[in-house]
Amino acid sequence: MPSSVIVAPPHWRNIDLISDLHLQASEPLTFEAWQRYMAHTRADAVFILGDLFEVWVGDDATGDERASSFEGQCATVLQHTAARIPVFFMHGNRDFLVGPAFMARCQCTLLPDPTVLDFGGQRWLLSHGDELCLADTDYLKFRAMVRSASWQHDFLAKPLDERKAVARSLRERSEAKKKSSMAYADVDADAARDWLREASARHMVHGHTHQPANHVLGPDLQRIVLSDWDMAAQTPRAQVLRLSLDEAPTPHAPPSASMSRIAPQDA
Repeated sequence: MPSSVIVAPPHWRNIDLISDLHLQASEPLTFEAWQRYMAHTRADAVFILGDLFEVWVGDDATGDERASSFEGQCATVLQHTAARIPVFFMHGNRDFLVGPAFMARCQCTLLPDPTVLDFGGQRWLLSHGDELCLADTDYLKFRAMVRSASWQHDFLAKPLDERKAVARSLRERSEAKKKSSMAYADVDADAARDWLREASARHMVHGHTHQPANHVLGPDLQRIVLSDWDMAAQTPRAQVLRLSLDEAPTPHAPPSASMSRIAPQDA
C-alpha cells in the first residue's frame, strides 16, 4: 500500500477535509453551498477526498476558458480558491477521470490514493475509501478495469457526446441500486487497520460510503468517515471535517478533529 506524504508547513493551523459533494448542474443548491464555502473558508488548506463531481467524462468537458458550462463554473470556483489557499484533490469513484489538464487549469494538486498528511505531529491517512470496500467484489472488478491506462485511453478517445451517454447510463444504474434494498458495502475494518499500520498512522479519513461516523479500530486507531453533501435533501447535508491546532489545549497537543455542518446562509 504505497502512499505519498504531504507535510503541512508550520503556518497551517486549520485544515478542512470534504468529500462526496457529487456536484451536478441539476443540483444547484449543493453547488451554491460549495461555492460559498470555498469562497469564505478560513482554513489554511482544503483537501477534497473524491467524488467532488457526480460524473467526469474528461477534462475537455469544461470547454475553453470562456465556456459557461457547469464544469467550467466549477473550475472557476477551484481557481479562485486555489489563488489564496492550497487546494488538494483526490479521485473518487465518480470523478477518477479528472486529469492533469483540469488540475493545472484550476491550480490544484492531485493526490494519489492513499496519501498521508503529516500535521501537528500526527499522521492522517487520507483516502476516498472505495478500494477498502472489499465485500463489494463486483465494484472492485469494475474499478480495476476503469482505472487501467488502456481502458481510460480508449474511453477518452471516444467523442464527448458518446462519453456523456455512457455516463448517463452508469448514473441510471447507480440510482436504481440506491432505490433497491441492496445494502452498500462498508470499509473492511481489518484492511483499514492494515493500511494504518503500513502508513504508521493512527487516523484514517475517507468518504465514499455516505455513512459519517467515527469508528474505533483498536487502541489509538480510528477511522473517520466524511459526510456527503446534499442541500436538497429533507435534512440538508453539507459537512466539513476540520483538523485544528487552534483548538488544541497546549501548543504541543495533537490537532483536534471536529465535523461541522455548513448552514445554507453561512456556507
